[in-house]
Amino acid sequence: MSKQLIDECVRNSLEGYFRDLRGTEPDGMHDMLVRAVEKPLLEVVMEHADNNQSKAAQWLGLNRNTLRKKLLEHKLIS
Repeated sequence: MSKQLIDECVRNSLEGYFRDLRGTEPDGMHDMLVRAVEKPLLEVVMEHADNNQSKAAQWLGLNRNTLRKKLLEHKLIS
């Protein structure tokens, strides 16, 4: 899947979100979108990195401690 296709999926989802609002003004969209995307991103990357946090952090461009914090926030590790 290309970056362009991912962008298109996000754009289509956001357009659907606005349609569903039916004129109601949204609130906290940035946090909502980050939370919606971050968990599946972490799940998929961790799976492909064989749960190696150092490797996953490198792939994501994150500090390993930051990755660990995010994994804990999303209850992907205990």
